[in-house]
Amino acid sequence: QVQLAESGGGLVQPGGSLRLSCVVSGSIFSINARGWYRQAPGKQRELVATIFNGGSTNYADSVKGRFTISRDNAKNTVSLQMNSLKPEDTAVYYCNSRSYSGINYWGEGTLVTVSS
Repeated sequence: QVQLAESGGGLVQPGGSLRLSCVVSGSIFSINARGWYRQAPGKQRELVATIFNGGSTNYADSVKGRFTISRDNAKNTVSLQMNSLKPEDTAVYYCNSRSYSGINYWGEGTLVTVSS
């Protein structure tokens, strides 16, 4: 089993920045990829960014150039630095870990609100 705990959400003005962090614990040896998803009101959950064990990353087109995903293996954390935030970035952000066998683990989510 893998447990995920997010932190760092909140209210920010358009153009501002936030940093989300996720502590990963449990059977971390089974994890192949770590990432962040988000779900806005009335919409489906969507991929924001992923980082693989080899270090490669991928991003949703809507966040490229504004968001950066990173990890700290020593602390078992994965972070999402969000800059130039827009109102359309408002959503609940979920930390995700995916095992080599394809099992997805999810955190409880943290709310990010971008509003003036």
